[in-house]
Parts: sequence; C-alpha cells; structure tokens
Amino acid sequence: MVEIVSPDDPERDTVVKVADYAEAGIAEYWLVDPVAEQITVLILEGLAYAVHGRFARGEQATSLSLPGFEVAVSAVFDAT
Repeated sequence: MVEIVSPDDPERDTVVKVADYAEAGIAEYWLVDPVAEQITVLILEGLAYAVHGRFARGEQATSLSLPGFEVAVSAVFDAT
C-alpha cells in the first residue's frame, strides 16, 4: 500500500489511515510525504506498524515484503 500524505490533512494519512490499514492487515505501508520529501516504510508487526525506515533524497527506500525492491527517493520527488 502506498499513501501520498496530503498537506491539507496529514493527520488523516499518518494516524487515522495507519490504524485502518493495520486493522485490515496490510503487511507493508509506504507513506510518501511531498512536503518533507521523505518516504516512510511501515511493517505490520502484530496489530500495529513498526518503522522499517525513513528515507530521504539521495537514499533508496526499500521493502521487506518484496526483497530487492527499492525506489530512489530523489526520483520520486523529481517526477512531480
């Protein structure tokens, strides 16, 4: 699951939806924050998410669910 954090309502995307997706059992959840230019990868551990990593420009955001899958953070934000 990938969520683009809305600058108009970041709490909805980073708190409310996180709880909803955890309840639904979504194993991995990527939060793409265009304001901070950061990607946070969350991994479901039990009933809640743990942070796998916070990735910024110049870094590769990685997945635990898809071994070998990575995304260049700079490329994500340069594409907008």
